[in-house]
Amino acid sequence: MKKLISLMRKAPKRTSAIVAMIAAAIIVPATLFAWGPDRPTYTYESPADHVTFNSITNNPNVGDERNFIRIKEAGNTTYGDNVTLEAGKTYQVMAYFHNNAASNLNASGVGVAKDVTLRMQLPSTVNPGEKATVSGFINSSNASPTSVWDSAYATNGSAGTVALRYVAGSAKITSNGAVNGQTMPDSLFTTGANLGYDSLNGTLYGCNQYAGYVVFEITVDQPNFTVQKQVSVDGGKTWSASAPTQPGSTILYRIIYTNTGTTQQDHVTLKDTLPTGVSYVAGSTLLANSKTDGKYQATVDGVTTSGFDIGSYAPQGNAYLKFSAKVADDNSLTCGTNKLTNVARATTSGGYKESSADVTVPKECQPNECLPGIPVGDARCSTTPPELPKTGTSEGIAAFLGLGSLIASIAYYVASRRATINL
Repeated sequence: MKKLISLMRKAPKRTSAIVAMIAAAIIVPATLFAWGPDRPTYTYESPADHVTFNSITNNPNVGDERNFIRIKEAGNTTYGDNVTLEAGKTYQVMAYFHNNAASNLNASGVGVAKDVTLRMQLPSTVNPGEKATVSGFINSSNASPTSVWDSAYATNGSAGTVALRYVAGSAKITSNGAVNGQTMPDSLFTTGANLGYDSLNGTLYGCNQYAGYVVFEITVDQPNFTVQKQVSVDGGKTWSASAPTQPGSTILYRIIYTNTGTTQQDHVTLKDTLPTGVSYVAGSTLLANSKTDGKYQATVDGVTTSGFDIGSYAPQGNAYLKFSAKVADDNSLTCGTNKLTNVARATTSGGYKESSADVTVPKECQPNECLPGIPVGDARCSTTPPELPKTGTSEGIAAFLGLGSLIASIAYYVASRRATINL
């Protein structure tokens, strides 16, 4: 590759363009198969004359050794470069290793690889539709190149984010040597783990006889849960998301948590926020889960204040929590229909979810009492006192003066009639 780059720099512009096209044709396959770095290749019949890893292109067992990281769903027989992840399933990853030095170089030590390690790298989470990269790196202090790598891909086919979990202790090495069947240390996923033949000492001889592979398992977890809030106004006989009740009544609230994911959830916390007009009845909280054999047992107060930890739950595990609450009397309510909504929250390491329930409480409006949201002066609500009969002194004087004017008018009319008759 260095010679090719040098040629591009020295060549005329037209020639350089042609060389660039050739370079692209060489580089694309490496990108396509996600292996690297670009390096000299060999055949099964003509191995390398020095220590180099996974550079034979026609290995009768694995084909092109540069493609040495492969993946499959557990139970399938064929490894490939791509899988579609499904929550709850287990997948196997294989990493093949082979020192391609010719066997006749082992005696002199020229073909013996030193400080050989395998390091694996995989993401912890994969978003919906995202293609995750699972990569492997083989390193050796006296190999050329000193490090080679390859990748396989895993696409999340689920609707939500999934987590990839290494199955502890599942990484095993397969070899013709004494290391066959041994468990690889967890450093396989951090700094790297030694490979070997007689022991896991980082020493590998050249030749196919000393090749091998490491296989490990990963599970696909999808943390998820539901929370449901309900209310009962008949002592727990029926439950719903909304119900009517009366001022001063005692009601029951219930919170249902269910682990709908594929992994255990620890330190699940429940908290309920009560609305104005509803108060918690001390000592009324009851909890039912697998530890109580599904039966309600009294537990501590606190669900309506700071909330409290209800424990750990395996996939499909659930808990029921209920408590009593008192609805305010008429004096603390607004006239009309009062809708009192409270919210339950379940919190896990994967976040929180909420659910609400409400009760509707009527209060009769008194005469001239304004309903909420109706402005003063509206025909449906008036704060102006009704007009009363006018009986004060000023009103009496006005009436008297009015009566006097009427009598005077009558007298004038009679006098005028008399005058007319005399004529």
